[in-house]
Amino acid sequence: MAINLFVAPTGLNCGLTSVCLGLVRALDAIGIRVGFYKPIGQPVQRLAELDRSVHFVRARTSLNPPDPRPLKQAQELLNRHRSGVLMEDIIGTYEDAADDFDVMVIEGLVPDSSEPYTSRLNVEIARNLGADVILVTAPGSREPAEIDRDLDFSARLFAAPEDPDVIGVVLNKVGEPREAHPSLEPRAVEPVTGRDWMKECRILASGRLKLLGVVPWQPQLLAPRMADIVSYLDADVLNAGHLEQRRVQRLTVCARTLPNMVETLRPGTLIVTPGDREDIIVAVAMAAVTGVPLAGLLLTGGLTPDQRTIHLCRAALESGLPVLRTGLDTYHTAYRLAEMGTEVPSDDLDRIESVMDAVASHLDTAWLQDRLKIDREPRLSPPAFRHQLSQRARKANKRIVLPEGNEPRTVQAAVICHERGLARCVLIGQRAEIETVAESQGVTLPDDIVIIDPAEVRDNYIEPMVELRKHKGLAPDMAAAQLEDNVVLATLMVAMGEMDGLVSGAVHTTANTIRPALQLIKTHADAKVVSSVFFMCLPDQVLVYGDCAVNPDPDAEALADIAIQSAESARTFGIEPRVAMISYSTGSSGSGADVEKVRKATKIAQKLRPDWLIDGPLQYDAAAIEDVARSKAPDSPVAGRATVFIFPDLNTGNTTYKAVQRSANVVSIGPMLQGLRKPVNDLSRGALVEDIVFTIALTAVQAEQVANKATSSGGNNPASDGD
Repeated sequence: MAINLFVAPTGLNCGLTSVCLGLVRALDAIGIRVGFYKPIGQPVQRLAELDRSVHFVRARTSLNPPDPRPLKQAQELLNRHRSGVLMEDIIGTYEDAADDFDVMVIEGLVPDSSEPYTSRLNVEIARNLGADVILVTAPGSREPAEIDRDLDFSARLFAAPEDPDVIGVVLNKVGEPREAHPSLEPRAVEPVTGRDWMKECRILASGRLKLLGVVPWQPQLLAPRMADIVSYLDADVLNAGHLEQRRVQRLTVCARTLPNMVETLRPGTLIVTPGDREDIIVAVAMAAVTGVPLAGLLLTGGLTPDQRTIHLCRAALESGLPVLRTGLDTYHTAYRLAEMGTEVPSDDLDRIESVMDAVASHLDTAWLQDRLKIDREPRLSPPAFRHQLSQRARKANKRIVLPEGNEPRTVQAAVICHERGLARCVLIGQRAEIETVAESQGVTLPDDIVIIDPAEVRDNYIEPMVELRKHKGLAPDMAAAQLEDNVVLATLMVAMGEMDGLVSGAVHTTANTIRPALQLIKTHADAKVVSSVFFMCLPDQVLVYGDCAVNPDPDAEALADIAIQSAESARTFGIEPRVAMISYSTGSSGSGADVEKVRKATKIAQKLRPDWLIDGPLQYDAAAIEDVARSKAPDSPVAGRATVFIFPDLNTGNTTYKAVQRSANVVSIGPMLQGLRKPVNDLSRGALVEDIVFTIALTAVQAEQVANKATSSGGNNPASDGD
C-alpha cells in the first residue's frame, strides 16, 4: 500500500502546483516509485482546458493520473449532505491510481474566501486517505511572527485525534518582491532580503514542524515566451523569428536617445518602443546581428517602420529576432505587461520542467526518504539517473577540458557545470573572445573558471607530442602544425594527466574528436576497440544502447567486447546490466551470416563474463517486451527485461537510437565513448546546452572510474598503439 503525502496550501498564491510537481520530481530522482493524484480540480481559465497539474504531470513524467472531479460537482454533493458519497468516489479513484506506487503525492485545494469549505475539504480528504500532510506557504514580505500564526492555524485544522499528521512545511517563493510581475518591470527589482526561517519561526525552531524546503523566488522561472506576449496583447507578428523560444527576462521602454539606451540591449530584454522610432529599431537590429539574444522588439502605437528601414534590418530579422506590433500606446503597453500573470501556460512544457527541477533541488529528500522507509529496491528513472549522475560528478570533482572554448553553448555549459559543482571545466581559447561570447549570451564567467590561451602554451606541448608519436616519425614542425588544432592540444593535455577528461564535438566531427584520442590516449589493455553507448531516458527507465556511433561493422570478437564494455558502463552508472545481443532473429529460429555473428559474439561474451546475464540473438521486441519474450524466448534470463541492447552494426544501432529518440520523444545522453585509457566524449553538433552539461558530468564520472582502476592496479594500464 502506498504512503500518501497530502500537500495543502495555507493561502492563495503559494505556488501549490509547483511544489507538488517538484515533490514528484524530487522523489522520482531518488528512485522512489511515486504517483500523483489530484482529487478535486479548481476552475480553469477555459472550459476546454485540462487541469493544469494533471496536464503537466502527464506531459513531463510517465504518469497518467486520473482527471480530478470539478469543484462544482464536489460542491453540489456537499450542499446535498452527501459528503460520504464524495469521499467514497475519491477513495475508489485513488485506489486505482495508487496501484504499484510506493508514495502518492496528493494535491489539495487552494482555500478561497468565496468557497470557505475548501479548507475543511482538504482535512476530510487527507483523513480518509490516511495521508501525512505537508503545508505550503509563501512568506512574501511578512514577518516570521505572521508566518508562525499562519502555519499554526493551518496545522490546527488537521489537529483532531483522528486527523493525519502535519509532518512539515515548504516555504515557497521566498524573497519574492511585492510587484505583481517583477520580471517585466521596466526597472530592476531587488528580492526581499533573506531570513533564517529555521531560527526566526518558533513553530520550526521548536521542531513541531519540519522545514522540508526553502524554495527561493527565481525571476527566470517567471519568464514568458514572446509567443505568450502575442497571445496576451493580441499583438500582430511582423517577424516571428524564434517566437516560441525567446523568453522575456526584463522589459525596457525605450524613448531615449541612442547613447542612453545602448546599455539596455542585453540578453532576454524585450524592447518596447513607438513604431516610428527607427533609430532605436536600427540599434536593436545591430545588437541582434552582433549575437545578443534579445527577447524581441515590440512596436507600439500601431505604427510600422519604413520599408527601407526594414530592409536594412533584414539580417537581424533572419537571425531570429521576433518583432511584434500593438495598437496600444507605449504607456498602456508597459502597464499591461506589468500586470501579466505569472502562471505557466499549459503548452510551455520547458518552463514547467525548469520549475519542477528548481523546486526539487531545494527539498530535503534525504529526510523524506528516511521517514518514508521504502523497502523495495529503488528504480532508476530518468530523473533518478540524472540525479545520481550529478551527485557522482560532484563527488568526483574532475578537470574536464573543453577545446571548443569559444563556442556559445559550450561556454554556457561550462558555467552551469561550475555553478552546480559538476566539474572543474577548462576552456581552451582566447580569454577576450570567450568573455565576449559569454557577454553576448548573458552569461557571467566565474572568476575562478580556468581559460587557457592555446597560443601561449602550444610550444610547451611540442616535445611531449613528438615523444608520444616518435614511433610514427613525427617531427617537431609536424607536431607544431597538428597542435594548431585545439582538439589535439586538449587531447594531449588529457594524455599527459593534466586534465582528467575531454568533451568536444559541438562544432567538430566525431572523427575530429576520436582520432587524436586514438593516437595520443589510446585504448586500455582490456579493450579491443573503442566503442560508444547512448543512455536512452525512456519515460520510466534508462536503457543503454551500444554501439550506435563508432564501429561500422564489428566482427564477433569486437561485438563481444562492445557488449562487455557497455555492460560495465551500465553498471558504472547504476543500471543493472542484462545484456541483449540484438539480431533480426531470436534464438535458433534464423540463419545467415549476420545472425551467426551475433550468436558467436554472444558465446564469446558469456564465456568472458559468466557472472553476467548475456543472451542472444534476440529480436528487439523479444528483448524489451515481457509478453513477446514469453512466446519467443521463454527460457531467456534477459528477454523481456533487457537493460543493455547491443546492435550488430552501426547501421542498425544508429537507426534504432534515432528512431526511438525522435518517435518516442526520448532524451538520449551520449554518445559516451568507452575503451579509451582516459575519457574523451563526442557531442552531436546539434547538442543543446543541457546535453553538453550531462556529457561533461558523464565524463567526470568516467574519469573517477579510471582513477579508481589505476589505484587498484597500482598504475595506468598499458595501452595499445591505436593506429
